[in-house]
Amino acid sequence: MTSTKNVHDAHISRQQVREIHRALIDIVGLMNRPQRDEALVREAGISLDGALFPLLVAVERLGPIGTVELAAGVGRDYTTVSRQIGRLESLGLVERRQSATDRRVNEAVVTPSGKAMTGRIDTARERIVRAIFADWEAHDVGELLRLMRKFADAMEKEPGPPAPGLRQGHSGFLETDKDAAGDREARG
Repeated sequence: MTSTKNVHDAHISRQQVREIHRALIDIVGLMNRPQRDEALVREAGISLDGALFPLLVAVERLGPIGTVELAAGVGRDYTTVSRQIGRLESLGLVERRQSATDRRVNEAVVTPSGKAMTGRIDTARERIVRAIFADWEAHDVGELLRLMRKFADAMEKEPGPPAPGLRQGHSGFLETDKDAAGDREARG
């Protein structure tokens, strides 16, 4: 539910809101550059398609995870993510299995080979991040981390609309428009 408080009530000026928004646009833009992923993959010494790299990391961090949930989390269409998970599976980096809690859901889980690859990615990311923060005071890094976590947690409390093509299903799970149409046909 969206808050009814206005900007003034939150003790933040319009200009500060604009500056926060601009900083987030800058950060997201930088993080989403394919060149950044390519540099990380090179630094890790691995060979992996740029479209598959973020999915492998997401499955390792969040798995077991269903395709629809993963697609919503990475902002991609679930059919695209399903195909990409199939590619990761063919490479031996993830496997799909039936969910223990909902037999209708197939979940992606990282394999030992996938875990080894994400371990190399983590090591490379650590080297890159250490270089970025080399001139920062330890206290400043700690404050940044604390405030980023606080901001992320606050954003999670203010849910936005579901990703395009997704809706809350009757069972409480996210479902696609296609799933909903199949359910309507099955019910007659």
